[in-house]
Amino acid sequence: MKTSILAVIKDIFQTALISLGIFLLVYTFLVQPHRVRGDSMLPNFYDGELMLTEKISYRFGIPARGDVIVFRATGSLNVDYVKRVIGLPGEVIEVNEGGILINGQRLNEPYEPQQTGGHVEYRLGQNQYFVLGDNRGASSDSRSFGPIDKSSIKGKTWLVYWPITKSNQSKGLRMILKVDYSIPDTLDHRRSRFDIASGDN
Repeated sequence: MKTSILAVIKDIFQTALISLGIFLLVYTFLVQPHRVRGDSMLPNFYDGELMLTEKISYRFGIPARGDVIVFRATGSLNVDYVKRVIGLPGEVIEVNEGGILINGQRLNEPYEPQQTGGHVEYRLGQNQYFVLGDNRGASSDSRSFGPIDKSSIKGKTWLVYWPITKSNQSKGLRMILKVDYSIPDTLDHRRSRFDIASGDN
C-alpha cells in the first residue's frame, strides 16, 4: 500500500515537472499573454483586453508596417508597451499637419479615425522602428520617446482572447489582421537597405 502511494506521488510530481517545463518553453520561446493597459490603442484595442504575443516571427524575420507589437519601454521603466509599427529601418518619418509622411509619401491608415498630432522627423537607423498608438491624442509613443530598437521588441500580437464576447468595453475574441497600406513594405525595405549600404542614414 505504501509503495502504491509513493508511486502515485511520484507520477504526480513527474507530471507537474513536465507540465511546468512545457509551460516555460512555450512562455519563453513561443507565445506570451499581455494585457492592454490604458486607452492608447483605442478604438481598436480596449483597456483590460488580453492578447497573445507570438515570439517566433521576429526571430526569423522583421516587423512589418502595421504590426501591433509588444516592446520594453525605453528608459528605466520596467513595463511593456503595446503599439503599432509605422516606420521601418532606413525610412524618413515625418509627422506634420496631422498626417504621417514616409519618405515624402503620405501614409493612409484605414484603422485610424484621428489626426496625428505633433511635429517630429526621424531618419531611422538600421534596426530602428517608429511606433504609434492608435489613439493618437492619448498615446505616449515615438513622437515623445523616439524610435525603438528591434532588440527591445518582445513579439507580435496576433490574437485577442479575452473577453470572448463583444461589449461596450471590448470587441471580443478576434484575430489581429494584417493592414494593407498604399506604401508597400517590400519597396521600403529595398530602399532602406540601399540607403544603409550607401551610408545615407
